[in-house]
Amino acid sequence: MSKMILTDANVAELPKFNDNPWGLVYADAITENKPGEVNIHPINYTLNGLKIAANIYTPANYDPKKQYPALTVAHPNGGVKEQVAGLFAQRLAEHGYITITADASYQGGSEGQPRMVDNPAYRVEDIHGMADALSLFPGVDYDRMGAFGICGGGGYTLRAGQTDKRFKVVATLSAFNSGLVRRNGFMDSEANTIQERLKTASEAREKEVRGDGVDYTPDLKEMAPEDAAKLPYDLYKEGYTYYAQTHAHPKSSFVYTVSSFLNLMTYDASENMDLVNVPLLMMAGKAADTFYLTEKAYANATGTSDKELFLIEGAHHIETYWKPEYVEQELNKLVDWLSTRL
Repeated sequence: MSKMILTDANVAELPKFNDNPWGLVYADAITENKPGEVNIHPINYTLNGLKIAANIYTPANYDPKKQYPALTVAHPNGGVKEQVAGLFAQRLAEHGYITITADASYQGGSEGQPRMVDNPAYRVEDIHGMADALSLFPGVDYDRMGAFGICGGGGYTLRAGQTDKRFKVVATLSAFNSGLVRRNGFMDSEANTIQERLKTASEAREKEVRGDGVDYTPDLKEMAPEDAAKLPYDLYKEGYTYYAQTHAHPKSSFVYTVSSFLNLMTYDASENMDLVNVPLLMMAGKAADTFYLTEKAYANATGTSDKELFLIEGAHHIETYWKPEYVEQELNKLVDWLSTRL
């Protein structure tokens, strides 16, 4: 297990987000829009009756009369647009792309009640909605639009890319198959309790219908550090460090409605992967305990001959979000790969 120890030396390297005007929590985030540099444009748009909160990043010397390639960037489960999704959106804009990252419906700064519904159909629709917003943004080359997603956002991006042919490329980082994990448990650790958990989810749905309140899953962010250190997997241990300590954001949350299981348990991002018929890049940490999720989806992607699996040596899942040496590898690979395909 790798564990981040906070010392005076590396605390100075952590994102200083309390005074960031847009609440960005990633390293080297934009602190002000300057002429001739990458700029951030907070926007809102309506998707299925809900107001969605999003950020669009434009390249240096952006000219709305010119044409630029563009990418949607979908955030991880529990994440918000100000964290790793924003980091990659900004860095891709530095390489000439117009990018958008939005908070999922019912999550972050986007509307939707009850809060923290984790419905795969909504999350996939969120990615279609980002494509809608991009296609209307001045300067976006509609014929050079791609989809990129991280963790849960990666799994949902795979599903969106199966049917939305506006996306000319599909790319993921540390893709997470939310449905498979919610059904069987991480590493199939709860495969023998599916029916009991479905019964609990059904009862939670009935409770909501009767107006008796909303049941939520436990919030890992509220754990004591010593308890988080005892969690069984690197994903959760390092996720606690990232989301609750080093890159915390007030609108980021690990909880989701218990009734969400009704939708999650019949969802599998690795199914219908043969429908992806455009270039596909899947990146993952070689030491990540989530790699089996990327591997399964990649193996099922039989609809394209232009596909690549890129592994980051030594990297765990959460480390691919923020460790500079890994982020640089991922970004260099992604930009190089996009340069001949978008």
